[in-house]
Amino acid sequence: MAQIFPKGANDFAVFSIVLVKLLAITALVAGFVIYRSPVVSEVGIQKAQPVPFSHHRHVAGNGMDCRYCHSSVEDSYFANIPATETCMGCHSQILTDQPMFDPVHASWESGDPIEWVRIHDVPDFVYFNHSIHIAKGVGCETCHGRVDEMRLTYKVHNMTMQWCLDCHRAPEKYLRPQDEVYTMGYTPTDPDTGEAISQLALGRRLVEEYDIKVGQLTNCTVCHR
Repeated sequence: MAQIFPKGANDFAVFSIVLVKLLAITALVAGFVIYRSPVVSEVGIQKAQPVPFSHHRHVAGNGMDCRYCHSSVEDSYFANIPATETCMGCHSQILTDQPMFDPVHASWESGDPIEWVRIHDVPDFVYFNHSIHIAKGVGCETCHGRVDEMRLTYKVHNMTMQWCLDCHRAPEKYLRPQDEVYTMGYTPTDPDTGEAISQLALGRRLVEEYDIKVGQLTNCTVCHR
C-alpha cells in the first residue's frame, strides 16, 4: 500500500502540538500581564475631572485635614465624595472669578451634584469598610499613596484581592497609631518615647493593642458578604 503521508508528517504534527502549547502559554502570560497593567488596573492614570482638584494644593499647600472633605470616613464604610456645599465653604469667597470653578458654582446654583469621576472603586461583590480600617490604624497613605503630592489624583495600587490579602495576612507591616492615620509621609516612632522604631516592632505592638485577630482576617466572609 502506498504511503499516504509524507515522511515529514510526524515532525509536522509534533511541531504543531508544541506550537499550540506555546501559543496557549503565551496567551495566558499576556492575559496576566495585561490584567496587571495600568490598562486594566488604571494605576498611575490621571483621569479628567469636572474641576481639576489638586490634593497637593489643599493638603500640602493649605494644610487641610482629610476629614474636612471626607467627613464620614471615621464613621461609615464609605469615604464620601465632598458635596458642593463643602467646596463652597471656601470657594464662595476664594478664587470666585476663576473659570475652572464654574462647575462648582453651577452645581451650587442648580442643586445638581458635580459628577466626579471615581478613582478608587471596588467591585460590587466586595465589601470594604473605611471606618474599621481607620479605627485599626491603617493610614490613608497606605492605600491611597501620597495624595499630598498629587496635583491630580490617581491610583497607586491595583487593589486586587492579592493586594488586600498581603495586608490582612501581615497587618503589622502597615499599622500606625490612630493619631497618625491622616499623616502623610509618616515615619514609625515609639508612641511612648517618640524615638524612631521599626515598622514591624511598632506594628506587632499595635496588633495587640488594637486586638486584631490576624487569623480571622483572611476568612472569605470578611470581604465577600
